[in-house]
Amino acid sequence: MADEAHGEGGGLSFHPMDQFEVKPLFGGYDVHWYTITNVTLWLALAILAIIGLMVLTTSKRATVPGRGQSIAELMYGFVYKMVEDVTGKDGIKYFPYIMTLFMFILCANFLGLIPMSFTTTSHIAVTAILGFGVFIAVTVLGFVKNGASFLGLFWVSSAPLPLRPVLAIIEIISYFVRPVSHSIRLAGNMMAGHAVLKVFAGFAQVAAIAPVAIIGVMAIYGLEVLVSAIQAYVFTILTCVYLKDALHPHH
Repeated sequence: MADEAHGEGGGLSFHPMDQFEVKPLFGGYDVHWYTITNVTLWLALAILAIIGLMVLTTSKRATVPGRGQSIAELMYGFVYKMVEDVTGKDGIKYFPYIMTLFMFILCANFLGLIPMSFTTTSHIAVTAILGFGVFIAVTVLGFVKNGASFLGLFWVSSAPLPLRPVLAIIEIISYFVRPVSHSIRLAGNMMAGHAVLKVFAGFAQVAAIAPVAIIGVMAIYGLEVLVSAIQAYVFTILTCVYLKDALHPHH
């Protein structure tokens, strides 16, 4: 890594964005839809982590839970309370979907903090699938549950009548921007944090500033742990807010 940190003229040179490059696992350079890549591997590991935490640790439930069961129960209770508080009793039936979203994002974010790993949630291709999946599901649910009255979500009846058409246009635009902001927020935060972490790691290879850079790496890494959890929470609670709009569309 020391060779990568220095350019041909002896100056400092490293590439913090290289860590986000999609590469085939079994040689070659071309990536097709069927190619098994580093993204495929770490997505699979995220799923296995969820199975290990939520299934294997609770397969032999005990009255006095062990560490794994305690964590699983804590996650379950946390998300259940979130869904109930935001969406009400009507939203509880959609808890499994929201719980799956939360656990997947959380596990993918934390796995990305392992040295030499790949952060799948830093790619817009991954987060867009999650964001647009929520958008389509919520929109379909809104029309199925409410019919044409779901359009009442865009009509602010409490506003003065002359302002309602203008507000309706703003509400429609903001509604269709939801999946974009939902996915970019997660990918952008994860990519930015990991890029900064790589920059500090590159500076740590220079003897003159190594102590300061190492402290910076430790501080940024601690911040990234917090951000990984917060971003999973933000994505999930926004999903709950959108679900609430679908179940109760009237302002």
